[in-house]
Amino acid sequence: MGLVKTALKIDAKLGECPRWDELTQTLYWVDIDNFRLNQFDPATGSNNVLQLDEEIGCFALAQSGGFVAALRSGFVKIASMDGGIEAIADPEADKPWQRFNDGRCDPAGRFIAGTLNPKKDDYSGHFYSLDGAEVKQLVGNNWTSNGVAFSPDGTTLYYSDTPRHTVFACDYDVATGAVSNERIFAEFPKGWGRPDGAAVDSEGNYWSALYGGGRVVQINPQGQIINTIAVPAQNPTMVAFGGSDLRTLYITTTKAGSEEEAEQYPLSGSIFSVDVDVAGLVEPRFAG
Repeated sequence: MGLVKTALKIDAKLGECPRWDELTQTLYWVDIDNFRLNQFDPATGSNNVLQLDEEIGCFALAQSGGFVAALRSGFVKIASMDGGIEAIADPEADKPWQRFNDGRCDPAGRFIAGTLNPKKDDYSGHFYSLDGAEVKQLVGNNWTSNGVAFSPDGTTLYYSDTPRHTVFACDYDVATGAVSNERIFAEFPKGWGRPDGAAVDSEGNYWSALYGGGRVVQINPQGQIINTIAVPAQNPTMVAFGGSDLRTLYITTTKAGSEEEAEQYPLSGSIFSVDVDVAGLVEPRFAG
């Protein structure tokens, strides 16, 4: 495993959802609290920004071009980095205080995205499946739905509830999108950090960014930590595999929340990268 490098020095307030595009060899990512979808080109160092009017929790590239995204106001299609937003559905229109957070597509091209409850007074966050224009509720009862990822064969769905320090695993039927047999996959003691966004590599290992812990951990399919990467920011948020061979791990982070944190981690909010020994997986695209 290589050294952690600063891929993009930037002051993101809440960097999240890095997503590698193998066709353009660029990294898309969001700054949730600044309402921005970004496209970063590692070859040139440029970062193109689409400014939105509300939080964008997560997104996926679409087979037809553009993106599917989960905004505070629900699921939308975004035509391109030049804009063009078309509403699809808002499954939590009755909960305006909640917003979408983490998500990605399953191997069949359904967009799976989860919500969070910022009040932290009820486990009212859920994951939803967007299949074309049809929305159905999957798993949840979370404070903060996070860390959604799939095993290489698509038969296991992972997700985390960040405030509970817990990652769950479920059986997943790719043909139908059905979820069953939810169980605890990994738990983290206080001091380690809280499991935020994640990705699965080609060998089935789950890589989780531990928010507040300044680290990313690689967890094997049996739930055991087999590698730890120290990150030069206290709050790493999510990871993505990129590069021509999918062996570059990109790590998004948040801006420092205090003067003390900013002094200790002056690069907080930046995107970091590290060369890893196992390749990631090409991200499925939205089929709708």
